[in-house]
Amino acid sequence: MKAMQFEVDGPMTWADATDPVAGVGEVIVEVAAAAVNRADLMQRAGKYPAPAGESDVLGLECSGTIVELGEGVTGWAVGDEVCALLAGGGYAERVAVPATQLLPVPEGVSLAHAAALPEAVCTVWSAIRELPEPDAGELALVHGGSGGIGTMAIQLLRALGWRVAATASARHRGLSAGLGAEIVIDYRSEDFVEIVKAATDGRGAGFVLDVIGADYLDRNLDALALDGVLTVIAVQGGTRAEVDLRRLMQRRVTLRAMTLRARPRTGGRGSKAEVVRQVRERVWPRFAADQLRPVIGATVPLAEAGRAHELMGSPEAPGGKLLLVR
Repeated sequence: MKAMQFEVDGPMTWADATDPVAGVGEVIVEVAAAAVNRADLMQRAGKYPAPAGESDVLGLECSGTIVELGEGVTGWAVGDEVCALLAGGGYAERVAVPATQLLPVPEGVSLAHAAALPEAVCTVWSAIRELPEPDAGELALVHGGSGGIGTMAIQLLRALGWRVAATASARHRGLSAGLGAEIVIDYRSEDFVEIVKAATDGRGAGFVLDVIGADYLDRNLDALALDGVLTVIAVQGGTRAEVDLRRLMQRRVTLRAMTLRARPRTGGRGSKAEVVRQVRERVWPRFAADQLRPVIGATVPLAEAGRAHELMGSPEAPGGKLLLVR
């Protein structure tokens, strides 16, 4: 088969690679499309290596058709169209996937567009699944509201009954608003703390989903309501910050941080298998109900993945997901 190979900070090459082998509990998927994530760019730069024992090929999610079943796999058949959560390997013609990390293509979604869903949906669900039901009119703040995670978070929070505010660039205001964000904040020129407080009569947001990290920590805490929850899922703005613990205690803040890629495949509540199971049960039906949809910013041939990386890293990056299609 062919797969995308790269050197750290160097070019990517679509070249011959060893065919994947289906281990116990795994299937082989013939890839139709893969989605680009910021983590792919970090891995290519040498800053986010694959977990031990996982494929070094880029790609954290894909869609395609099952072509082989490994020992012990039940509930799936050769020919099934699926999308998959991966720890790596999506930028290839074929990939081995634990059967517990497969999802059926949702009703109303094309096979190619389904590649945009597993990483985003599973990440967002992991971040919000333990939140209490929102009070009437309670506000959630989503940072990066035009990105792959943000576009899904806006939709899912709205479907669960939250009012949503989102930060985005001025040129992506319409995208975030069209997905259900009633407040869209230009992060370059507007103060999200001030706007969130004004929209909540001074109370603040009950939940903040953050992709920036250190640079936003103090302001995120300022934007939170009493008993609010701040969940950090990416650190585009740095990894180190100081916090006054008394401030958290007095305001009864819950500060959480999480990642999806490093979770174990199986093993209970924190495993990828359990996250995928919950997503299939509690989120997937919302696609058929027209509450959720993949947001595709652009498509690029898989063999030209480098062009997609350049686009994601540029000021002209489109909102939503970038897809690599075979």
